[in-house]
Amino acid sequence: MFWKRKPKKQDGQEATDSAAEVVEDTTEETEDDAVASKDAEAVEKDVTVKDEADAKDVPADSESEKADSEDSEPEKADAEESVDADAGSDEAGGSEADADRDDAKAEDGTDAEGSASDSDTESADASEDEDEVVEVGVTGPDSDGITRVRTAGTFEFDGEKYDIISNTWIIEADKDGVVIIDPAHDAEAIMKAVGDREVYLVACTNGYSPHIESALAIAQETEADIALHPREMRAWRRLHGAEHRPEIDVEGEGALDIGDLHIDVLALPGTTNGSVGYYVSQLGAVFSGDTLRKGEPGMVGNTYIDYTTQLASIGEGLLSLPPDTRVLPDRGPSTTVEAEGRNFDSWV
Repeated sequence: MFWKRKPKKQDGQEATDSAAEVVEDTTEETEDDAVASKDAEAVEKDVTVKDEADAKDVPADSESEKADSEDSEPEKADAEESVDADAGSDEAGGSEADADRDDAKAEDGTDAEGSASDSDTESADASEDEDEVVEVGVTGPDSDGITRVRTAGTFEFDGEKYDIISNTWIIEADKDGVVIIDPAHDAEAIMKAVGDREVYLVACTNGYSPHIESALAIAQETEADIALHPREMRAWRRLHGAEHRPEIDVEGEGALDIGDLHIDVLALPGTTNGSVGYYVSQLGAVFSGDTLRKGEPGMVGNTYIDYTTQLASIGEGLLSLPPDTRVLPDRGPSTTVEAEGRNFDSWV
């Protein structure tokens, strides 16, 4: 089934082939404050001390030299570890000067290696550093026209309150407009990132507040349609009331044509019965909501709602996509299908 959306909103626009009836979702509104794990950068260091220590005025640190010599394979080391390579020699022709030059070379080599490593990391993937940022702010747009807006808010579940930072994704649909996915806690910050462009659609992955909190405010300001699975209507009414219901009922196996984008809707039940993902094959990206985050299935608060169903959604709906597909979740850094495919067996 396909939903068509033109750049300008038309009155009474509804999704075709939408659900015949709205099933009340008994799942309480929830969200996970799963903390995205940080990958530590490894600094490789291979120091070989060539001069033999015979002893003169400066004592040789023979045990340290032996350890450094034996450790020829790359390993993680403290970037601030200093290496002394002082050595004396009875050879004629200025042995002390040679030793000083060797020390200088060793230090320069270590500094150069660290500097080259840092430079390679920054030039190879500067956006990945930004992706690890957990403070509020805006990242992007990237080369695919995707912008991430991080906003802070409080999520209540099962009598507990969780302070979280959520991702809202803004996708460039064409030169004039965008699609907003999971508008979280700060409508003003999101609209500032949109700028002068038109908002064609506000698409929500489920009805928990971090996914719909700013949806109504943005839709009213921009006259954009809102897309949500019909089973999420109870959660929607709890937050926004019954006066304004989403215009488009999205379900798995459906699709949306917005601007220049073709967006496939993936059924991802587990955290809620009506959770969905949005897959944009031309961008090589899937917006997974709280179903899959970097390194883990998404939790709701501090628990799983239906772990077995959620794992099935991950395995069948997400990990079946091309390995290089980027996974852009509701919280934390992005990941890839290939990376999470390696983790899947440990979750089972």
